[in-house]
Amino acid sequence: MSRRVGLSELNRRLAKSAANGAEWLFRRDTLIQSGRTWFELVHDGDLMAVRYYGLPEEEEIELVDGSYMPVQRKQHAVPLVLVPPLGVSTETFDLMPQRSLVRYMAANGFRSYLVDWGRPKKEHAHLNLKDYACTMLGTALEKVREHSGSKDISLMGWCMGGLFCLLHQGQALDPTIRNIVTVASPIDLESGRGVIAGVAGAANGLNGAAQLVSNYTNLRLQALDPSRLALPPWATTLVFKLTDPVGSVTTYWDLMTRLSDRDFVKSYSTTSDYLNNMLLYPGGVIKDMAVKVVGDNQLAKGRVEVGDQVAYLDRIQSSLLSFAGETDILVPAEIAEKIVHIVATKDKDFRVAPGGHMGVIIGSKAQDAVWAESVEWLAARSGKAPVGKAGKAAARKARPRRKKPAKRAGAGK
Repeated sequence: MSRRVGLSELNRRLAKSAANGAEWLFRRDTLIQSGRTWFELVHDGDLMAVRYYGLPEEEEIELVDGSYMPVQRKQHAVPLVLVPPLGVSTETFDLMPQRSLVRYMAANGFRSYLVDWGRPKKEHAHLNLKDYACTMLGTALEKVREHSGSKDISLMGWCMGGLFCLLHQGQALDPTIRNIVTVASPIDLESGRGVIAGVAGAANGLNGAAQLVSNYTNLRLQALDPSRLALPPWATTLVFKLTDPVGSVTTYWDLMTRLSDRDFVKSYSTTSDYLNNMLLYPGGVIKDMAVKVVGDNQLAKGRVEVGDQVAYLDRIQSSLLSFAGETDILVPAEIAEKIVHIVATKDKDFRVAPGGHMGVIIGSKAQDAVWAESVEWLAARSGKAPVGKAGKAAARKARPRRKKPAKRAGAGK
């Protein structure tokens, strides 16, 4: 009897593997789960757009652990603007229904907006730090204020997105930007370990000969046409994959061994589609970062040249929460932590969360770490949630979870 049961289970798994494998080979689009959350287009510019994410017809959302969280309809007074880095698509913050930062923030009562940097082409390769951090982000925040009716806003950015938030506020010194959350944003490029620190250290030797080479290289970079420095999509994909080289190599084996698990196949297909469809990285930004930011380590000094203006990071008074990934080889904790020693605000905190450079913001552990902690921290500073030791307990009580119901016989076929 047990042998029959074993053979039956094996046949069932083989049948599922065959069906999932065929769909993965010939109808892969049906497995991709990214970009499923409803949004309203608030602004649609030549390149940059602004989206408003809401959950108008949903009573609850599913979380990564299979539990459900009710949608909080009473919204916080201060809206939240999510700022992704360049080179990635908008699916960064809406990767899968169970792992969607925009859904999670909207369900927790935040009027959630996303800056969409668009899909740059060769004609956009000249765009620089000032274009993104000052001009486009400034326009985006104006549109958010018009749509939300709130002058006060909070910003949350990952990697370069976090730098854009800091550079914008350092230049604007806008008291209505109440809160800033940065995740894996590189600041001190000359100290510590990691890929970025290694590149910066090689370019900025302390001896005279190395400094001469560095200065000469920067002069040559300043004379270069920014379009020649633009990273094509395939190169951007390679850079992001190199932040987790082991995971990039082993995923095909994982797929083969777990082909009968449809949820895993969906997750794998979605993540692969995201990683394999990165975008062109504008050469103007690379040029500014190489010559001014990396070359002179201006971020760590607290004052950054942004075009013909200066971003005074050391004068920022916005409340600041900064995260770093504990296994991030691109931006290790000591490189990201510097920002809390630079900004002028007294309301600041630095935390290390599970994950590498990408995992810390979109990985399976990000929801219970960076996302949940950001919700608690922002809620206490957005005019609604309680402050103090009782804040976390009250927030959890206000967001009860229920376990995913068991499937009925025949369900999911």
